[in-house]
Amino acid sequence: MKNNSLKYILAIPFAVTMMAGCSKFDKINSNPNQTAQVGSDLLATNMILNVTRTSISTTKGFMQPYLLGKYLTWGEGQENLQYNKFGRSNFDRLLQLRNIPPMINYALDEELRKSYSALGHFIRAWQFFQTTMQVGDIPYSQAGKGEANDIIQPAYDTQKEVFLGILNELDSANILFAGGKDFTGDPVYGGKIDNWQRLTNSFELHVLMNLYRKTGDADLKVITRFKDIVANRPLMRSYTDNFALTYTPAAGQNYPWSDVPAGSGNSFVKSNYTMLSATLINPLKALQDRRLFYYAKPSPVKIAAGKLANDWDAYVGAEPSNAFSALQTMRVSKDYSDLNNRYVNLVNAEPVSVFSYAELQFVLAEATIRGWIAATPAQIYYANGITNAMKFTAAYTPDQADFHHNMKMDDTYIQGYVTSVALTGNMENQLSQIILQKYLAGFLQGCNYNAWYEHRRTGYPAFVLNSSTNLNTPGTQFPVRWLYPANELSYNNANMDKALQRQFGGSDNVNSVMWLLKD
Repeated sequence: MKNNSLKYILAIPFAVTMMAGCSKFDKINSNPNQTAQVGSDLLATNMILNVTRTSISTTKGFMQPYLLGKYLTWGEGQENLQYNKFGRSNFDRLLQLRNIPPMINYALDEELRKSYSALGHFIRAWQFFQTTMQVGDIPYSQAGKGEANDIIQPAYDTQKEVFLGILNELDSANILFAGGKDFTGDPVYGGKIDNWQRLTNSFELHVLMNLYRKTGDADLKVITRFKDIVANRPLMRSYTDNFALTYTPAAGQNYPWSDVPAGSGNSFVKSNYTMLSATLINPLKALQDRRLFYYAKPSPVKIAAGKLANDWDAYVGAEPSNAFSALQTMRVSKDYSDLNNRYVNLVNAEPVSVFSYAELQFVLAEATIRGWIAATPAQIYYANGITNAMKFTAAYTPDQADFHHNMKMDDTYIQGYVTSVALTGNMENQLSQIILQKYLAGFLQGCNYNAWYEHRRTGYPAFVLNSSTNLNTPGTQFPVRWLYPANELSYNNANMDKALQRQFGGSDNVNSVMWLLKD
């Protein structure tokens, strides 16, 4: 952005002949609904919304990560992600990075410069992490340098180099937030640097847990870094610290799945395309987990047969790997559980997080059973994660019968539930418990394919692999990565080919195992 003003749009020939009319022309051609100045706050707003609202999406797009994560099925047509078919990714997240230098440069004083610099490091770390998790090696060191350094075909860094960069960016963000001050332009935390510093450090623990196979790497220092952050840095404190987008009744700011006159007019909701899955419903029933009554509504067939809405057996999940024709038959029969009415009827149903306090607590619980940290028992972190996830759901659910079916989660129930699902057995069994609870807490939350990544990383929760319906080739395995973007084929093919040769012997294949997933 070489000039802050938007008024210099006149062609040079007109400037010579119409000097006297320039002021009037500028006034007529100014957009009264658009600012003529760009500052740090506006650039910050744009980038923060890019990693929240853009990721969360709306209507059908909102449901895509949850189809891949086997939370639900879709009845409009056979969806690729529900049946494990991966296509090409994109590097759109990286386009935002060009706005970081001007955001910093427009800062009015040194403390604000530190805050916006810290935000820039966090945004970079977030966007590179989400991108590399999909494909493997990506441009990092040369990404976003086209304008300043005339690098329009950036080289690909190894995934290890990318993760080292991500960790260093987050370390820098922590230090800079500590020396900064509250800033403007933040639609999530209101510019409070304390929240941002806590998010930065909590997210870094999440990144490190995804590197659990690399604890022996001398450069990454995974366990050392993890211990230091837990011991010496501020972390998120409760669900009120969630990195989440909050919705309002205002036009254009409604919950993504709402369908009320003041809401989105969501045609997908009206068509009842969703059926909740057995992967979600069955463990909720088995554990007597009352989130079932907040997430779902009972099968109309079971209610007609005499079951009550607060009866566990009134809820039926669909197996998402079943043939689409079989799921359509089930849908027509109406013997299934759909999304709870609160998701449909409330324009501001609940904030949607892209990273949550509950997720942090489950990461800390896992780190404890792996022996990375030891000061606090794993059960404490695990219980904190479950408790906060349940309290979050209860706090954002109005006291209306069809929103919780008279099976409310109060403190007494939550304490009893946590005791009933306490960690037991060997490390592997405890890991399965932790990841299952993370999965249950992540329903319509954590929209960046978190459930899929956890299954890919740990094998939990178990997803049914149906070779007769699986759209991956071969049908006997799940895919593990997306393909590189089509734009890279057209405009950066040589660098992409080098990365493919280095990683996968030259083949851009959804079944190729990236560095992150190798022991």
